[in-house]
Amino acid sequence: MVKQFLSTVRRITLLPTLSFIFAFFIGGIIIVISDPIIMAQLNSPGKFLTSAAARIGNSYLAIFQGSIYDVNLARESGVVRGFYPLSETIVTSIPLVFAGLAVALAFRSGLFNIGAQGQFIFGAIGASYVGFTFDLPPLIHVPLVLIVGIIFGGLFGGIVGLLKAKTGAHEVIVTIMLNYVAALFILWLLKTSIFLRPERFDPIAPDVNPSARLPKLLGADLRLHLGVFIALVVTYFVWWLLNRSTLGFKFRAVGANANAAKTAGISVPLVTTVTMFICGGIAGLGGAVHLIGTEYALTAGVAGSIGFDAITVALLGQATPLGTLFGAFLFGALQTGGRTLLSNTGTSSEIIQVIQALIVLFIAAPALLKKIFRLKKSVDSKSMAAKGWNG
Repeated sequence: MVKQFLSTVRRITLLPTLSFIFAFFIGGIIIVISDPIIMAQLNSPGKFLTSAAARIGNSYLAIFQGSIYDVNLARESGVVRGFYPLSETIVTSIPLVFAGLAVALAFRSGLFNIGAQGQFIFGAIGASYVGFTFDLPPLIHVPLVLIVGIIFGGLFGGIVGLLKAKTGAHEVIVTIMLNYVAALFILWLLKTSIFLRPERFDPIAPDVNPSARLPKLLGADLRLHLGVFIALVVTYFVWWLLNRSTLGFKFRAVGANANAAKTAGISVPLVTTVTMFICGGIAGLGGAVHLIGTEYALTAGVAGSIGFDAITVALLGQATPLGTLFGAFLFGALQTGGRTLLSNTGTSSEIIQVIQALIVLFIAAPALLKKIFRLKKSVDSKSMAAKGWNG
């Protein structure tokens, strides 16, 4: 059992780890090339290499201090306070976990859910309305907000599955178009009398009531909230659904070969619709958790680029629940660390986006990494829709 688990973890983490290593290596080269002071030292190889190594080291140290542990902050305010960047990384990762799982689950079912952005937005809309409209006891209010977020996101995702099942419409096209629908709908909604905050003209909804907010875990000074445990529970649920339930078996069967699944008596249209409803519900739950755990007020940019980053997170995690969880954390660390990169070293924070793009490139081209690192077995990116954590 342990051997099987370790083998599975190795399979899941090998490609992302190698992708990160190579992406950071190339990112370091770009940091050096983009620095005219260092490039002016090319005539002196020893000085050039020393300056280049120092610049790369300081840049990546800044990312670490901005995402995991800040020694300077610890010296000023105590050892515990030094973990403030880590708490921010986890907060940033939480919505990515939900949206990433919504994409990964669809991948495992042979579907491409590009609509996590819109599903996330609709979940946040439902959560916002219930959050600021009603004043209930916290033990009732918070679960109600989360359930409404699941329903709103699930219905928005279910539309995609239903259209594909009944009309054959391609889910990629439909989800992309529905992302635009969600983005424009929230802009209109925030101008209505129901959602527009009183005495405000900019598109922002009222704050959700305190009874609807997720409790902070480490005090008022840190934003880490109960949503981290909800994300872990949902990750386990997706793993259980795929690997321990009859419905999950049908998902994987359809994802592996829809024609064979149909021959075996599985209703492919039903599986498609149910899959997209569940995926939408997970993304909608992410929108609700993000709103009542971090944002508190609905805005047009409540989702940011979370729904689109989720595609990268799912790819990074090999479309497995455990891999997606770690992928979300790594991307969260890159995002939070990038905020201190420019202020601490003067290196452009856009280097983070370059590293993220390189990671996706290497994951999408496993044969390239196999050749570079001389791996005995290739990690086939196409197999992510058919394989998962069977521990």
